[in-house]
Amino acid sequence: MTDVGRHPLIKLHTMSEIVDVKGYVGNFDIKILKKARYVSEEDCTACGDCATACPVVRPDEFNLGLSSRKAIFTPFPQAVPSAYVININECLGHNPVVCAKCLEACEKGCINFHMSDDEIEERVGSIVVATGLEPYDPTELDEYGYTRFENVLTSLEFERLVNAGGPTKGKLIRPTDRRLPKSVGFIQCVGSRSARKGSSYCSNTCCMNTIKSTLVLKEHYPDIDIKVFYIDIRAVGKGFEDLFMRSRRLGVHYLRGLPGNVEELPNHSMRVAVENTVTGLLEFFNLEMLVLALGMKPAKSTRRLQEMLGLQLTSDGFFLEAHPKLKPVDAASRGIFYAGCAESPKDIKESVTQASAAAVRAIRLMHKGEIYTEPITSEIDPEKCTACGMCAEVCPYNAITKGIRKKTPSVVNTAACAGCGTCAAECPYDAIVMNHFTDGQINNQIDSMLEKSSQEKILVFACNWCSYAGADYAGVSRLQYPSNVRIIRTMCSGRVDEKFIFNGFLNGAPVVLVSGCHIGDCHYIDANRWTEKRVKKIRKKMEKLGIRPERLQLEWISAAEGSRFAEIMGRMEKLRQGVSMQEISETIEILRNRGKKPKTE
Repeated sequence: MTDVGRHPLIKLHTMSEIVDVKGYVGNFDIKILKKARYVSEEDCTACGDCATACPVVRPDEFNLGLSSRKAIFTPFPQAVPSAYVININECLGHNPVVCAKCLEACEKGCINFHMSDDEIEERVGSIVVATGLEPYDPTELDEYGYTRFENVLTSLEFERLVNAGGPTKGKLIRPTDRRLPKSVGFIQCVGSRSARKGSSYCSNTCCMNTIKSTLVLKEHYPDIDIKVFYIDIRAVGKGFEDLFMRSRRLGVHYLRGLPGNVEELPNHSMRVAVENTVTGLLEFFNLEMLVLALGMKPAKSTRRLQEMLGLQLTSDGFFLEAHPKLKPVDAASRGIFYAGCAESPKDIKESVTQASAAAVRAIRLMHKGEIYTEPITSEIDPEKCTACGMCAEVCPYNAITKGIRKKTPSVVNTAACAGCGTCAAECPYDAIVMNHFTDGQINNQIDSMLEKSSQEKILVFACNWCSYAGADYAGVSRLQYPSNVRIIRTMCSGRVDEKFIFNGFLNGAPVVLVSGCHIGDCHYIDANRWTEKRVKKIRKKMEKLGIRPERLQLEWISAAEGSRFAEIMGRMEKLRQGVSMQEISETIEILRNRGKKPKTE
């Protein structure tokens, strides 16, 4: 971080947060709220005289409350910039009559209680999201006694205790009597891999962090008794299994099973009850200190950033990448990249690797000074547009600016448009043209496919990225499915207009399938959610018209689910066989009488 602070081409805003992001790749406008330090960064030499004079003592957040700090302090050792900061909510000095001792102690006059928060605007070409993560709060796991017993610590608190720069200068002590514990127990997966409390996913680093801690303890205190209670050890990584075996050779006892109950003894030791799943016996252990290996959670800022940047989250609350293999550091919105634990729990090595990849992706995008976009974008016909705003509402990339009714039409920013086509499908006035996937092109495909023997065909609309790729994978895998399937490719299932479906039925299609990415995995953030809503509306219309709604199906198929594609096509064939010629003829007659046939270009 020191190198970053000194780099002439890097502008570092500390004590700042992003409050608004607008624009698109190459032209992001960012508003930053820079909070007041009440100490001049340029003049402060971090001599510490102000902190010595300050009478206000508070728990130190960096040491997790295991030590104290003053109201004027440095956030952590080697913080950048190397200057003190005042927590104005704790300080008494903003009323000089009450205190102002730091002001008197500072010979350089760096302290200014009249500073205020500042709003900064920056224009950038690309964004790297590196929001980090937060540790799980174990207070809800009352069975481990974290809030009741002083000698039950979290893995982060333990790290600060054994750190040479920590509150005890690296000496391990028990909080109750400040002496070296003779026995230490580690409980794994606290807040991870649990559907009841915490998160269901694995936090990745907990096992190896515990193994590292046992090695540190054995190195400094060879006679200490260490027990690790675990579900299974996940030592995935270069040399990790060797570290695990080394820890066992040094005498660390690994016991498969998580404690169900923890009690405090009169001498402030803990009595742990655990079922050993290897022996099937209930065992009890007396331990002088207990350490909870905490899982990881997404940072608090994740949800707010997701809304500002129009990003997508996984079911676990982390940011979702554009593609897990082909674009592992790219967001679905172009020009935005991920680094570190913003995307998922990672150790230091993985975080550094991903940060390097994100930096290279940003450089590759920006170094030419020009950005090339795909021609598959939307255009709005100003003569038809009424500026109703429906297109702007459904656009997952905020690429459409709503116009003013009867004055100016809505406008598409082609640099921000990703070409999903959801706006064209939702526009009630047919004012949007989707280049390369126009209404006329798709309707002509429908007419051509159903020109002969339409009653024997299965009409399928497949999204380019998932279900169409799933069909391709089914063919490559030589999976058998009905040969009467006729697939129309669209970039996204959100492009499938109501007109296309009714045109299929009007041309004699017995059944129609709309398929796309799974909910939460859409290549266009959340465009397939509009597909889901649209299909429900169409089914209601079909029911009112007297058309059996079961003839329209909606399925989610990923690119790797070739077998699922084949299975669904088999089900569609059975459904097709249940549709009689009379029912098809009645449907055509209903749609003709209702004037449902769409106009083609």
